[in-house]
Amino acid sequence: MGKQLTKAEEQIMQVLWSLSEASVKEVIAELPTPKPAYNTVSTIIRILETKEFVGHKTKGRGYVYFPIIEKSNYSNQSLHKLMNGYFGGSFKSMVSFFMKENKMDIQELESILKEVEKNSKK
Repeated sequence: MGKQLTKAEEQIMQVLWSLSEASVKEVIAELPTPKPAYNTVSTIIRILETKEFVGHKTKGRGYVYFPIIEKSNYSNQSLHKLMNGYFGGSFKSMVSFFMKENKMDIQELESILKEVEKNSKK
């Protein structure tokens, strides 16, 4: 899975991840106002299906869509892309950048390092 999502696609995925499954109307209901047109959301969902992020099943006379890719998998991939693209693949330089910019405290740094350690053992 090397596909990146556009901002609009990611917005739809966030809704599907939080609802587990939804019709186009249910997705629109979760989006901020001004609400996008039904056709717009429907088109984005179809693009997400071709990118293999979303699947569908028939429910009544319509479709219900559901995420195929877990949010954690996508988040991990996005983090690696960010690290490789902006920090030369160095986790250390990425963390030090965020510490300088965001004035990260020791507890935050420690919890990030624990998370990384836990994930690297999988």
